Amino acid sequence: MKAPEELFSGAVFERKMLVKKLQVLIVDGQGGGIGRQLTEAIIKAQTDCQITAVGTNAAATAAMLKAGAHQGATGENAVVVCARDADVIMGPVGIAIADSLLGEITPKMARAIGKSGAVKLLLPVNHCKNIIVGVEDLNLKNLTTQAVLHLQGLTGGEKM
Repeated sequence: MKAPEELFSGAVFERKMLVKKLQVLIVDGQGGGIGRQLTEAIIKAQTDCQITAVGTNAAATAAMLKAGAHQGATGENAVVVCARDADVIMGPVGIAIADSLLGEITPKMARAIGKSGAVKLLLPVNHCKNIIVGVEDLNLKNLTTQAVLHLQGLTGGEKM
């Protein structure tokens, strides 16, 4: 069997070590405000990861893409497919609870997120009758900062 460089006569052959970046899936619904803030904070912190934004609707997806997500998709099947390959899933806690976000999270979406082997960094946003007891009620900026710090710990990056 020929060596790879022998297969490309006359061409420069260079081997590159491919390093897989951490695959971060951000899921949000409604207007995508939480997902937008998470995306902006991850990019601002220069966290070394690939951000996939999945919105339950087009407006949420657009907000996260505008904030700098590397790729995006919309809808139930996108959540199911992307949750399989994600290393980390981020978003409001409601993304893991069926019928939350005013009904935008389907049981299939919540199940896919819950069953995913990804680390889940969920913001305890107390809305839509989902109250996380025993958690300090922080504003969205502080929750986002804490989530990004946890993400940086997973990537081995420096803290903000």
